[in-house]
Amino acid sequence: MKESWSAFDTFEPHFRPLVVIELAKDTKEETKEWLTQRIEDKKKNGGAQLLVKPLAKEDGGKIDGNENIYLVGASHLRLLLGAETVGLVKECNDNSMRTFTYSSRNTFKGFAEDNHSFLTMAECQYIIKHELENLRARDEKMIPGYPQAKLYPGKSIVRRLLTNGILIQFFPLHDKDELKKLRHTWYSRVKISFQPLDEIRCYFGETIALYFGFLEYFTFALAPMALIGIPYYVFAWEDYDKYVMFASFNLLWSTVILEVWKRCCARMTYRWGTLLMKRQFEEPRPGFHGVLGINPVTGKEEPVYSSIKRQLRIYLVSLPFVCLCLYLSLYVMMIYFDMEQLALDYHEENESSFSNLMLFVPSIIYAVVIEIMNRIYRYAAEFLTSWENHRLESSHQNHLILKVLAFNFLNCFASLFYIAFVLFDMKLLRQSLATLLITSQFLNQFAEALFPYWLQKRHNKKVKKRMCALKMDSDLSLLEQINMEKEMGTYLGTFDDYLELFLQFGYVSLFSCVYPLAAVFAVLNNITETYSDALKMCRIFKRPFSEPTANIGVWQLAFETMSVISVVTNCALIGMSSQVNAIFPESKTDLILIVVLVENQEVEVCEEDKLHAVSSH
Repeated sequence: MKESWSAFDTFEPHFRPLVVIELAKDTKEETKEWLTQRIEDKKKNGGAQLLVKPLAKEDGGKIDGNENIYLVGASHLRLLLGAETVGLVKECNDNSMRTFTYSSRNTFKGFAEDNHSFLTMAECQYIIKHELENLRARDEKMIPGYPQAKLYPGKSIVRRLLTNGILIQFFPLHDKDELKKLRHTWYSRVKISFQPLDEIRCYFGETIALYFGFLEYFTFALAPMALIGIPYYVFAWEDYDKYVMFASFNLLWSTVILEVWKRCCARMTYRWGTLLMKRQFEEPRPGFHGVLGINPVTGKEEPVYSSIKRQLRIYLVSLPFVCLCLYLSLYVMMIYFDMEQLALDYHEENESSFSNLMLFVPSIIYAVVIEIMNRIYRYAAEFLTSWENHRLESSHQNHLILKVLAFNFLNCFASLFYIAFVLFDMKLLRQSLATLLITSQFLNQFAEALFPYWLQKRHNKKVKKRMCALKMDSDLSLLEQINMEKEMGTYLGTFDDYLELFLQFGYVSLFSCVYPLAAVFAVLNNITETYSDALKMCRIFKRPFSEPTANIGVWQLAFETMSVISVVTNCALIGMSSQVNAIFPESKTDLILIVVLVENQEVEVCEEDKLHAVSSH
């Protein structure tokens, strides 16, 4: 039975800060007072019933430059009641997994009234984020002090503050002691071992832990390909036609590893409690705008935007723009082939070591151009998807991922398909694949980890000097920590990380039969990626809010689609090989029929596995 909020006193004079709120420097005093009052008010009065205090000296005085920073926390009792509200799933004493309820709290494993570690810090911060985002207007028509910031009953106050620039940011604080322990077990020492996924989940939440779990699983899944690829590459270096056996192994590998991952993922999320977690009603995304109207489903007053207008924007603007970008990508690809021909002509005229090196220059330039185009297009895709004005965050993400994957797939793989099935040049295919894969891995490592880490180190030194110059008696460690963290970059989610793995999976599964070392370089990259991403999460970005999730979402479908494409590609490559053609020297029709049959069988297996997975859930 759900407990009534009015029955509890959740106030505590001293509390542990969990979340930081930073308001704009020119925020009016009446706005600050109103916001803190709404955060502290009881739930029955429309408040969040949380604890909030300004960042101040021990004597209560304000700190110069930090007048608009507030610390938010909650009592242990309030967090337990919040855990019930958000539907957290915990392990019971009988080892079953059930949704936590305060009334039956004593039936859950590890619970005690004085055990403040029953909820992880990530879960506590998620609860506070949920309560802040669900702090809604009641009778207010505007944000006090800002007549232009309109409110209506049910509107999220935090989202209105963000869109009007009054609230700069709110973010969860790092726990320095726990972070130090996690860094020590995670990446401080270079060692071959499993990642501490449970500890990552406790500190960063399930979404981050699942990404690192998938990265680890994918790295181990690449190991058989790498072990087979090394001797295959060494003993068949110049014989480009002897790839049938490796391509056949590719067919099975690309299908099996994704099915095994789904089972591994289900086991992890069941243990963490998110597999059974009920999906909450999805609120409109912060950037959604429209004319105030009545939602026909909920009956609530909220912005309404015509779906016809959205469809017109998608099909008359976004789709033509994407097609134009795809055409531009193909045009750049043809320039690359012209460069390849020039380099080949130069090598034939000047047989030398220099001319031999020049053969790789077009591929390197093309790889760099691909990375630049991918990043520019990403910004354009984000702008277009925001302009389309999708109501839900899930719909926004799906449209963004579709745009980005369509362009990235063509941009990265079109040249390889052209070389394989138009030019029929296996030597050039091997060279291009190797250059594209290695160059993209190097650029990603530099852009995502090394360069941001260098910038962050420079910034931290400046902050420490400024803090030492203050010479105050307040808690310098907390003040220093907050000033450092509020200037850190914001982690924008796992989108780019999954995209990098998706492209890597494409390079390995599509054409690694002609360049068996592709899996070797992928394994080496993923090992360094694990350490650089861990460094990025712990040292470069603000701590992200925990987001409970049961799987890797739409990326599972993206990888499965790539798996189907790889099956078709490898079957076609097998059909083109000299060994298979020798078996059917007279009749090409029989060969084509057999290749099509094998493709259909493999695709049907993939589809059956998908249906089985859906029915089991």
